[in-house]
Amino acid sequence: MIGVLLSLVMVAMLCSCEPEVDGPDSPTNPTNPTDPTNPDTVVFDENGASNAVFSVAEGRTVHFSRGNLQYQASTDTWRFAEHQYDCIGDDNANISSTYSGWIDLFGWGTSGWNSGTTAYQPWSTSMTSSDYCPGGSYSNNLMGSCANADWGVYNRISNGGNQAGMWRTLTKDEWNYLLEERNASTVSGTENARFVKATIGSVTGLIVFPDRFTLPTGISVMASCINSASAAFAGITYTTEQWSQLEGNGALFLPAAGYRCGSGVYSVGSHGIYWSSTYSGENFAWCLSFVHSSSDYRSRGLSVRLVRD
Repeated sequence: MIGVLLSLVMVAMLCSCEPEVDGPDSPTNPTNPTDPTNPDTVVFDENGASNAVFSVAEGRTVHFSRGNLQYQASTDTWRFAEHQYDCIGDDNANISSTYSGWIDLFGWGTSGWNSGTTAYQPWSTSMTSSDYCPGGSYSNNLMGSCANADWGVYNRISNGGNQAGMWRTLTKDEWNYLLEERNASTVSGTENARFVKATIGSVTGLIVFPDRFTLPTGISVMASCINSASAAFAGITYTTEQWSQLEGNGALFLPAAGYRCGSGVYSVGSHGIYWSSTYSGENFAWCLSFVHSSSDYRSRGLSVRLVRD
């Protein structure tokens, strides 16, 4: 395994513990956690950024986007998914420069910025990783002189403020700090509760708790599954109504949206892999992975979740 960026080689082992009983860390939750008439319960601001705060380095916090990044080639439109648990799945196989549907699995640095590399469009399907080198050099990150290769820097997100430069992709070190190092709240008796694998409705993925989090009344989390790389997605299951309450208290959800090779889509529901902005050798870039090594071929189509500083 390369590095420590969420060294989550997640083995399918179901947590065998009983659900925890809600305790002092579970305050009363509003009846409607996303009532737009009550500013204290609005989950995302007018630009689609979460009101909850997540530390990604010492003294540095971010706000996550309301959903995974999506693209429609026929209209050249970018947007965030309507719900955090939404993912396109097998329809990503329809990827093309004229496709009128939506895709959400992208090769590394495919923002649409032409920096001289071969594969830079969001519909790129080349399986040659050396084609995905912003600025023509494999050692460039999606930052600095090549910041425009970052999807959130170069593009206007239609439901994310609709202006370029409002969003960005986390670095490898920031993903690692978020899930391995930061101080966070105590949940179900577990100090520094950062994440838990779960299923929302029928969608598997990773719940990430914000820096300050309290469980809604009546909702529990298995303590032994918190911060556990070996827990199974099925170990904790919530209805969409229960998720709405968790989201209302600031929780983030990253769906296991699978990955794409060329126009083939694989492992939807079992693999969750999200790009970082950091390169990792000639053919690789760093990513957050739920189930395997934390770097991947640049040519792979992976999920993108953007943040605002």
